[in-house]
Amino acid sequence: MKIKDFRIGWRVLAQEPGYSGISICILSLGMAICLLMLGFVRFAFEYDSQIPHVDELYVIKHKYNVDPAEARFDQAPVLLRAPGKKIPGVIDISGYFLRPEVTVRVGERLNRLKILPVLPGFADMLGMQAVQGDLKTALERPENLAITEDAARKIFDTTPALGQSLQIGGKSLRVAAVVRNPPDNTTIPFAVIIGMNSSLIPDDARAEAMTGEYGSNAKLFIRIKPGSSLKAITDKLQDIVDQASSVQNNMLPDAKARLGTRKAMDLSLVPLRDAYFDQEIAKNPITVPGDRGDPVVIKGLAAIAILILALAAINYVNLATVRTLRRQREIGMRKVLGASIPQIILQFLAESLLVSMLATGLGLLLAYLALPLFAELMNRKLDSIVSGGNLAAAIIIGLLLGLLTAIYPAWIAIRTRPTQVLAGRPDSESTQGRQLRRLMTVLQIATAMGLASVTLAIAWQADFAIKASPGFDPAPILIVDLPEPVSESKNAQGLIAALSQKPDVASMAASTDAIGRYINPWLMDVKLPDGTAIAPDMKSVSANFFATYQIKAVAGRLFDPRLDKEGDAEPIILNSIAVRQLGFATPEAAVGKILVYKQFDGKQATKRIIGIAPELRFHSMREAPRAIAYELWVAGTVLSIRSRTSVAATASTLQSLWPVYFPDKLLEMHSARQILDTHYEEDQRLARLLVISSLIALAIAAFGTYALSAYTVQRREKEIALRKLYGAGKRHIARLVMKEIGLLTLLSATIALPVAAITIERYLASYVEHAPIVWWTLVFSLLWSCTIAFIAVTLQARKATRQRLALSLHA
Repeated sequence: MKIKDFRIGWRVLAQEPGYSGISICILSLGMAICLLMLGFVRFAFEYDSQIPHVDELYVIKHKYNVDPAEARFDQAPVLLRAPGKKIPGVIDISGYFLRPEVTVRVGERLNRLKILPVLPGFADMLGMQAVQGDLKTALERPENLAITEDAARKIFDTTPALGQSLQIGGKSLRVAAVVRNPPDNTTIPFAVIIGMNSSLIPDDARAEAMTGEYGSNAKLFIRIKPGSSLKAITDKLQDIVDQASSVQNNMLPDAKARLGTRKAMDLSLVPLRDAYFDQEIAKNPITVPGDRGDPVVIKGLAAIAILILALAAINYVNLATVRTLRRQREIGMRKVLGASIPQIILQFLAESLLVSMLATGLGLLLAYLALPLFAELMNRKLDSIVSGGNLAAAIIIGLLLGLLTAIYPAWIAIRTRPTQVLAGRPDSESTQGRQLRRLMTVLQIATAMGLASVTLAIAWQADFAIKASPGFDPAPILIVDLPEPVSESKNAQGLIAALSQKPDVASMAASTDAIGRYINPWLMDVKLPDGTAIAPDMKSVSANFFATYQIKAVAGRLFDPRLDKEGDAEPIILNSIAVRQLGFATPEAAVGKILVYKQFDGKQATKRIIGIAPELRFHSMREAPRAIAYELWVAGTVLSIRSRTSVAATASTLQSLWPVYFPDKLLEMHSARQILDTHYEEDQRLARLLVISSLIALAIAAFGTYALSAYTVQRREKEIALRKLYGAGKRHIARLVMKEIGLLTLLSATIALPVAAITIERYLASYVEHAPIVWWTLVFSLLWSCTIAFIAVTLQARKATRQRLALSLHA
């Protein structure tokens, strides 16, 4: 292949700018989508890969068998650390404690940052490097801490961070080290690191954090020597837990009875490299410490990326084939003048490579420009996918695309017979070739049809889930996360008192959880005098909780501040599920009954059911509703505010009062609607991404259908002319073309719709409740494809009927 071949290819493209522009634009669009999606797929599969010797690192997980749900947690008892290090094959065990983001004050500026209180050895285990200062000193001395480079810029702007002071929780600390930023694709995000000697950790908490004597848990990592038995190490760790008195002592008597002969806790080890795709943790509503990915979804995105690029490539092959058939006289003349088969092949290869590399360059530019929007859509920081490795991969994909798309047009060119085409009898495409191109068009239409069906179903289900009633009207409710429990904080009580005087605040209530969240769960075993027992989720609320949400009782009455006293331990309210589990035939039958439970000291106590509440959505629609019990207790940190005017006005009022009572804390508030919608954010993001992909696939398929109908008219030009001589009109010409296009569309539907139906069914199976009649999405996709086919055929039939008969027959 010579430079001359590319110059000839450029002149050929310039002769038909419309054809060339369409070819390059469609390929570049497909390339841009493919590069973005494949870049994200690679990003997802490389989570935590930057950690040195990451394949030797494992996360210690546990399942607490006392919990009826038996969910797994990516945490483990701290008591494993010291004896676990002595197990043969174990190099080290370290980790960190989960803490919410902290408010950092520098002067008058407040910032919220992710803080990690780390155990000894954690920094070395993760290969943390200080770019300034001494990391060891930062983690050992009580007045010191370490921050990342990004956190330093965020807090101190252009001022050097090393040696600067900041305040956290009213205590002054000094920046003793600045460390490199964690990679974007990590399951261990942080901005501030403190050691166990930090002044932020109380003395009693520090002793427990180092020993785990009383059963505290932490995110523990274990480094194992290569070749060591994972099962043997897991069994040794399990033995340590089984013999730990703290694990047994933390259980109530009824919980021990329910446990029976089973172990209290089961341990397991999973590679840190797999943590991002750990679905057991991702589906746990309590422990969600960072981003999680679904491997099925990620692999699906890779398949969609490749399919879209394949559709664009098929479109180019179809156009190039039609154009090659029109160039047969040129090809025949070149052969007569002495061009060899290798020269013909290289010429078409040069043209294809020229188009593919131009499309690759334009696709890279489009991908770069769209990256911020794509990152926002995926809710990930994706700056790292702009790398030399990904750029090299894009060029390789472009070269392969050029090679593959040149094969079929070159095959037609080398089969062209000069004697026939130069005699005025243009050679035609072989039957096998036509069948191949029809098959490629069927693939285009089927892919677009199936993708559109699945996209509509996912979007429809997400919309249905968001609009489903949570059991109350969320519009006038504002949720505030207080930094301190209401019952123990004079500042929180003062804020509530001040808000109650504002005209735009109708009422307020304290609770441990906002409706729509499940971050502070605990269970309590209760039973009827006849022995029927359940373990409902307990929700601690203030007496005006149900009045604030304007929730009505199903039976009996709900808490009422005029009748109930805050902290009264006797009254309890159940939901309908708890009533059914206790065996009552109706909610009314449960009202007034006594429930028995045991306290931590083993003494028996009672509660009286005063009413039955409706089912409220503390979980997403992917989880089965659970039995819930409500008790009077204001130790929660969630404040629900009902606005009398508008949520925006109440939020403004709250913002003005907040600095008075919590000057060192940033305000965290959300509308109740935002809390509820959080469950379906990933579904919405997936739906938006699929909508974009589907629109592109549908556009490519529409163009492919149009190109095929145009080729059909061109191939049968003489036949159409003869039919017109014998009186055929537009309707007859359209019917002739529609017969072929219609059959291909129906064949595409036969292939695509069953696959789409299975995919939709599997997706909906993850929901306990799903949208009705989602199968209309299949019908919609079929109708769209038929409509596009009809439009394409109509346009080509009109063009054929306007063609002059003399020119058609002469050709």
